Amino acid sequence: MLAPIIYTVMWILGGLWDSEYSHVRDDVSSLIAVDAPNKKRLEKFNITSSVLMFAFYIGLHWGINGGVGSVIGPILFVGSGLLVVLVAIFFPLDAGGELVTTRGKLHLVLIAISGMLAIAGMVALWFQLASDVVWSTFATFSLITAIVSLILVVLTAKATKTKYLGLVERFMVSTYQVYYFVLALMVFLNN
Repeated sequence: MLAPIIYTVMWILGGLWDSEYSHVRDDVSSLIAVDAPNKKRLEKFNITSSVLMFAFYIGLHWGINGGVGSVIGPILFVGSGLLVVLVAIFFPLDAGGELVTTRGKLHLVLIAISGMLAIAGMVALWFQLASDVVWSTFATFSLITAIVSLILVVLTAKATKTKYLGLVERFMVSTYQVYYFVLALMVFLNN
């Protein structure tokens, strides 16, 4: 449950620490881009959050019904989490938030793949848990979150060249973060 909180604190503090940064205009990745003024401080938050999320995903299969059921959803989340860790450590956004180098371009590609894997994981968990008495409400939440996340991914892509990219992206990112928090809470409460 700490991972989404740490990630959210990272981008809030990042915006407060940089007077040039706008939460409405600028994307989250710009806070830890190659030339970002607080990159070193914020990277610690990002890497910690990413590693915690990845570790949670590794145990997710056993956290849902003691490991009984499909492993597809948890495997998709492990793949998503691994990509986020790789991006956090090896693929920062290029200076100024631009996509110039291969590393910077891979940042965007890997984050997009990670997001799609997470959405697919949400749908897989919906399939897996829809008929489970304990988890059926979460299954519905999972499907709704997947649909909302997909819509927000499209809206974020459309907002890329606007002065509202940061705001739209935060709605998208927050949807994922709330989902991860609720999923972790459900695993905790049911074990």
